[in-house]
Amino acid sequence: MAKKTDVTVEEKLRALYDLQLVDSRIDEIRNVRGELPLEVEDLEDEVAGLNTRIQKLEGDLDFIDTDIKNKKVLIEDSKAAIKKYTEQQKNVRNNREFNALSKEIEFQELEIELAEKNIKEYRAQIEQKKQVIDQTKERLTDREKHLAHKKGELDAILAETKKEEELLVKKSNDLENLIEKRLISAYKRIRVNVKNGLAIVPVERGASGGSYFTIPPQVIVEISSRRKIITDEHSGRILVDEELAKEEQEKMEKLFSKI
Repeated sequence: MAKKTDVTVEEKLRALYDLQLVDSRIDEIRNVRGELPLEVEDLEDEVAGLNTRIQKLEGDLDFIDTDIKNKKVLIEDSKAAIKKYTEQQKNVRNNREFNALSKEIEFQELEIELAEKNIKEYRAQIEQKKQVIDQTKERLTDREKHLAHKKGELDAILAETKKEEELLVKKSNDLENLIEKRLISAYKRIRVNVKNGLAIVPVERGASGGSYFTIPPQVIVEISSRRKIITDEHSGRILVDEELAKEEQEKMEKLFSKI
């Protein structure tokens, strides 16, 4: 097998243009998916966030319920203390002891009043959080339905194109291995910087494909000779002659139809 550096310029141009055709086909497949993968990912993140929020709110309800139970115990303890102090007042020996017990009773009554106020506030918090939970669950149901729909769309597209894309990616890698690294690096750099990822274009009606800039006749002759790699001075794209492009397009269309 000839080394990559032993192949002719024409062979390099053909391999590069084949690579461009394969990569463009891969681009088309991925464009069909469009923003769907990102939409699905965003919806999955939103659904996970809503579930986390519901779990936190329900956890808050458990904490509040525990606080209410503790306050009710405190109320019962205070009532028991009041009963005890009231009984003790019947057996006091002087006003000082009576007043001291009265202060204890008053303190326990304040404790009960504060605890009842806290319970009322907690119940208001429970109602507010339950409303938020209901709203969040409603939102979650809507988002889950939307996610299922979008995943269905994406799965259908993937089912149609996955095998073709995998075969094309393999073909793209195989073609890259036939071309010297210097040219592959240039090709990839141009692809990133030009419209539609077209790094290699044919000359059409005296201008580079996708461009309105006319190419001088002597340059067109050089391109048609296929003796050196020529780039468009305006876009930086690698140029091939129309006949070579047509031949490679027909060849690759046959390949695509088999895939």
